[in-house]
Parts: sequence; C-alpha cells; structure tokens
Amino acid sequence: MPVTTVVFFMDEERMCPLLAWLDHLPPKAQDKCIVRIERLRELGHELRRPEADFLRDDIYELRTSFQSVNYRMLYFFHQQTAVISHGLTKQKQVPEREIELALRHRKLFEKDPAEYTYEEPDNE
Repeated sequence: MPVTTVVFFMDEERMCPLLAWLDHLPPKAQDKCIVRIERLRELGHELRRPEADFLRDDIYELRTSFQSVNYRMLYFFHQQTAVISHGLTKQKQVPEREIELALRHRKLFEKDPAEYTYEEPDNE
C-alpha cells in the first residue's frame, strides 16, 4: 500500500493549530501523538480503532492516551492527502464545537490547499 501524504492545516494567521497544541503537551504525550501521525502516514484510509475513528461528515480522529488523559487529533482527507486540522484533550465524546472547527478548516482547505497547508519555516 502506498504511503499517505499527511499535512497540517494552517489558519489565516499563518499558525498551525496542531503544532501549537502539541507544544503544550507533556513530552511523552507528544511522542505518542507523533506515532499516531506516522501510522496515519503508513495506513491512510485503512487506519482503524483503537488508533483512529470516524466521527461524522468525513471528519476522523487519531486517538491516543497517556496517564489517563485522552488526546485526539482531528483530520480529514483531501483527495489522497490526510490533513490534520487540530488537536484536543477530551473527557468523553469529542465536543461538537471541535468537529465544527475541523469542518470549517476543511472548507477553507478545499478552497485553496496551498494557502492552508503548513510548511516548516526556512531557518536560514
């Protein structure tokens, strides 16, 4: 199976919500989230529970936990690319407002993928 391209959504302020969220997590939780992103890259649409799950309206979640805290990264597919919208910690279900945010991100991304794809800044 071919590797899936995974990109991070970038908002209008040129910020990457996923990376901003990851920066505030404990290092071990960050590592576990990165492993999930790599699994998404390896398996794409084939990734299933317990690592990923379908939420609704073509929005999915990458799932991991650390020290009884549940971490979720919401994503969607655009053609053959997985686009990670943002991350959150959760108690029970993923709140509707988080799914709505991912849907808004998807709508922006679909209008102009290049404009809303995060790229590492050049540190030259």
